[in-house]
Amino acid sequence: MNSRIADIQGRIIAMQTQQAAATKAAAAPTTTSAASGDSFATALADAMGSQSSAAASAKSFSLNSKGIPTELAGYGNGKIPANALEQVGSTNHKLWAPAAESLTRMISDAKAQGVTIGITDSYRSYAEQVDVARRKGLYSQGGLAAKPGTSEHGWGMATDLDLNNKAQAWMRANGEKYGFVENTPREPWHWAYEPKSV
Repeated sequence: MNSRIADIQGRIIAMQTQQAAATKAAAAPTTTSAASGDSFATALADAMGSQSSAAASAKSFSLNSKGIPTELAGYGNGKIPANALEQVGSTNHKLWAPAAESLTRMISDAKAQGVTIGITDSYRSYAEQVDVARRKGLYSQGGLAAKPGTSEHGWGMATDLDLNNKAQAWMRANGEKYGFVENTPREPWHWAYEPKSV
């Protein structure tokens, strides 16, 4: 938290320095001051957004021995009710509510930095897991699907992302700040939300 505060303070000082230099060099100080003020406000909002993202991903949950939130474990993999899932931004994709909220923030923060992150898959019901395993083969046998009933997608805690090289690099540098990790070899698009335990 102290490093985040120091980062914000550093950004404020940098923006104040830029604003002072722009005001001094400008022919029309009022216009420049307003533009610099907008830049300052944008930078401050970005810094505060990063702080709230870090705070949100730091939230702790009660997890079972397999790292599954106890509030989900009782439902069963692929049997999560609609009221425990939340839409990711304006997409048609859904995840366990805390994962969806974090992914929505992450996509928004990436976009503000010029990085586009798309989603190709999210929560999978048990029936959808069976279908994916049939079509793509089991991971343990060289395919791309987890055994039905064991998928991270079935807990609403994994997403498959549409990432170009720039977005993949951004995810590898920033995903963990939002609670998302790249944890499946051969699947650089698969990112799992790992909640912290209480």
